[in-house]
Amino acid sequence: MNEREALGRYGEDLAARRLRQRGMAILERNWRCRDGELDIIARHADALVVCEVKTRRPGPYGHPAAAVTPRKAARLRRLAARWLSERWIARYGRVPAGGVRIDLVGVVLPRRGAPIVEHIQGVA
Repeated sequence: MNEREALGRYGEDLAARRLRQRGMAILERNWRCRDGELDIIARHADALVVCEVKTRRPGPYGHPAAAVTPRKAARLRRLAARWLSERWIARYGRVPAGGVRIDLVGVVLPRRGAPIVEHIQGVA
């Protein structure tokens, strides 16, 4: 695992912990298909939550939320629909009663101090 992958994995671990603290059940992590990857799929009450996780160190890349461009948001919606069809509807036969939401968990790792973890709901 290279440094970039390790950074991403660490951020995803922090994100999963934050989501659990908010009462979400993690259903799957790092789901992949030929079209891309979903970082975290969780259930919150009767809703399905697809979470994109972006981890950054301070520098030129800016806040993690800036990474969710309109193009990235469209891709997340397509991947969420595919996961829903292949995993959820195939098992339960219907869409979750609470619908599907796409969130972002942004993780900033400062040079000193604790990581900053921000959960932004409904980004796409």
